This record gives sequence, C-alpha cells and structure tokens, in this order.
Amino acid sequence: MLNRIKQFFSEMGGEPADGPTRHSEAELHVAAAAMLIEAAMMDGAIDERERERIAALIERHFGIQRAEVDQIVARGESKQDASVDIYSFLRVVNAHFDYEERVQLIEMLWDVAYADGDLHDHEANLVRRVAGMLGVEDRDSGAARKRVLTRLAEGGGNGDALHPHG
Repeated sequence: MLNRIKQFFSEMGGEPADGPTRHSEAELHVAAAAMLIEAAMMDGAIDERERERIAALIERHFGIQRAEVDQIVARGESKQDASVDIYSFLRVVNAHFDYEERVQLIEMLWDVAYADGDLHDHEANLVRRVAGMLGVEDRDSGAARKRVLTRLAEGGGNGDALHPHG
C-alpha cells in the first residue's frame, strides 16, 4: 500500500500525454486524505486533535486499517510543502467521486477544520473554495457545516462526518 501511495504522489504532477489515468481505489483515498491534511494545515500547523480526526475519518470512511492510515497521514504531511498542490487532488476527486461523495468529503473537511476547536479563516476559505471547485452547491456545503457544528454542540466530538455517534 505504501508503495502505491508513493507512486501516486510522484505521478500527481499532471496527466500523461495519452489521456487521463484511471486511479485505484487506494489512490482515491490518498487524494481525499491529502485534501483533509491540507485543510488541517491551513492555519499553519497540524495539531494532534486534527491528526486524530483525519485518521478517524479516513479509517472509518474508507475502511483502511489504522497502520496504513497512519502511513497515509504521515506521507500526506511530508508532501504538504512539495510541488503537489490541492488542485491535483481536486481533479482526481472530481473525476471519480459522485456528487454525494463530494458532499461527504466537504463535510469531512469541515470536520477537520473544527477538530482543533477553532475555525481559522484560511481553513474556512479552503473548504469553501474546494466545495466550489468540486461543484458542491453552497446550500449543501452549508448543510454539511451545520451537521458538524450540531455534532460538536451535542458533545458528539467522538463522531465524524459519516459516523456521528461514535
């Protein structure tokens, strides 16, 4: 799995000359994970609560074993400053996720943005921009944000975007 992740990150720079590449399910998971990591790092750092929230979201949503999730998160963090940008990941997600999956990803991004207890302006801006680039309507992004805030207000901090009760 880790070799596939490394290969995916090295190939994310652009489309090959002979057309778009079909990405494996694991590669799509990495693309989504990288977007979550980018959201967490928008305030300049990723703290342990954000890291744990990302790992829980990836593990639960994609059914990836925790050891592999930890590798994905570590790899994503190390690539954050590299030339790979979020637009490469957006292109992959947009091409391979249906609308409902994109809304779920936006909810996961809101979940990560609030994981440290403080929504930074850069985090909110990123989630809004990503929603727009993924074609997620404002009302659906707003509803996703409200679901996250409701869970937090109800003490549902142990839940996540797809498993709100734990």
